[in-house]
Amino acid sequence: MVDDSVEPERGMRAGAQAVAAVVVVGGMVGGMWGLGGVLPKTSAQDGKPATCSASADNTLPAKYVSPTKLCAALNRADLPVLLGTPDEHAESASGSSGWMTLAGGTKIASPEADVDLRTYSVRLSASYDDIPVAEAARYVDSSSQVKTVLGRPAVLYSDRTIAISFNLGGGKASTGPGGVARSLLVSMSAKDRGDSFEISIWRQDDVPPDDEALFRIAEEVLPTVPGWTAG
Repeated sequence: MVDDSVEPERGMRAGAQAVAAVVVVGGMVGGMWGLGGVLPKTSAQDGKPATCSASADNTLPAKYVSPTKLCAALNRADLPVLLGTPDEHAESASGSSGWMTLAGGTKIASPEADVDLRTYSVRLSASYDDIPVAEAARYVDSSSQVKTVLGRPAVLYSDRTIAISFNLGGGKASTGPGGVARSLLVSMSAKDRGDSFEISIWRQDDVPPDDEALFRIAEEVLPTVPGWTAG
């Protein structure tokens, strides 16, 4: 038996890192990537939306938003409507309280949460790297666009996914090119003081994700996340 998954590359931020998600087609695959443990995914049962797990929150200082709170903000009842897939529901929800380690040894907190539906996967992450979004925009590829979201500096960009095939019988995996993920990096503060939230969406097929859905999610979800400041 072969399971196919899609894992978008980490591309933009080292502080400004892009998505690195796991989307499973035809079966569930557990995994760990990047820095820190991935929270166990809580799958939907009996057609009900998935709920978020609450483990591993103690690995981040209290001043940072926890993966549980990120997941609670993202895994909202109207997420399918915001995505343009109102007949779907969250099938799994997970989070990670990871850390990025820069070349000089500096560690940066990078908590995140993922919610998977039948058509889309969505990721909400926070980066505490002290890099203003206006500065981070200079390191993105030429296809990126500088935007304003809820009065804050933002950058819209694409990331190429990696398709991973798991042979459950032979224990082997192979990789290949996947589809496109779209990401929106938004400053936590209107004055762009250096930290940011990022929302990324990608589809389970090769169809490009809907930018309007990405902006709808950002506008509704971000003001509900702890750390989103008024000024």
